[in-house]
Amino acid sequence: MIEITKTKIREYAREYDKRNKGTNDEFVEREIKKWLKSHHYLDREEFIKIGMWKSPRPKRHYENNDNLTIKKITQTSFIVKDERQVVELLLGSRGGLKGVGYPVASAILHFAFPNRYPILDFRVIWSLGWEQPKSYNFDFWQKYCNEIRGISKGIGENIRTIDKAFWEHSKENKPAYHKQCGIKNFN
Repeated sequence: MIEITKTKIREYAREYDKRNKGTNDEFVEREIKKWLKSHHYLDREEFIKIGMWKSPRPKRHYENNDNLTIKKITQTSFIVKDERQVVELLLGSRGGLKGVGYPVASAILHFAFPNRYPILDFRVIWSLGWEQPKSYNFDFWQKYCNEIRGISKGIGENIRTIDKAFWEHSKENKPAYHKQCGIKNFN
């Protein structure tokens, strides 16, 4: 588990930023956040960019969503107050957007509301010292959001800085952990 101090969080977040400087990941993140400041919905192009940024494997599913559906679903999700509805409107398994599970929904919500929602990621889960669930559900997502929000508030750093730091901590330390445990072929 990561040492949760303002200094350590900032160190890991800086390393994350160095690793991603000048990459498509950095560009897409900046572009989507800018788009959402002036639009309170996603269009098909921006939706696919977020999906690909978070998880490129379901690309064909993302592409099976039409522009009007994406706009309506994201617009509605962004104005609903109930957190369960906010996320479940986006989920493909709930009739929302094809290809969207909790990790992609969390990325969409983070880009729309960076001070409210963290990005759900297996690396962050590992850095928290939590067991990776077999599948995600609302209760797990809510617990995850509350934990990251609490850390953010407790050390006075924004949610994205916490996300970056925990992701980077896992990237740097999980392979060593797996080697120590005799686990091969870790990605």
